[in-house]
Amino acid sequence: MVLRMSEVVSVRVRKRIKELMRQVDINWRSEIERFIERRAKQAIREKILSETESLLKSMKKINNYELIREDRDER
Repeated sequence: MVLRMSEVVSVRVRKRIKELMRQVDINWRSEIERFIERRAKQAIREKILSETESLLKSMKKINNYELIREDRDER
């Protein structure tokens, strides 16, 4: 038996929006969960990309030609 843990997250919306939500047959919990998951994953990807770009900028640039020449000269 698999138990899924869940937590409550409350969001305050304007009355007009809540009335609109009542007018349609949509599983809002599922919709909101999918949106939050997609948005969180997107934010994580953006954070990792930003950190990676910062790391790449801080790395010393290497002249490949010089490395190859040194290696060949050592032989």
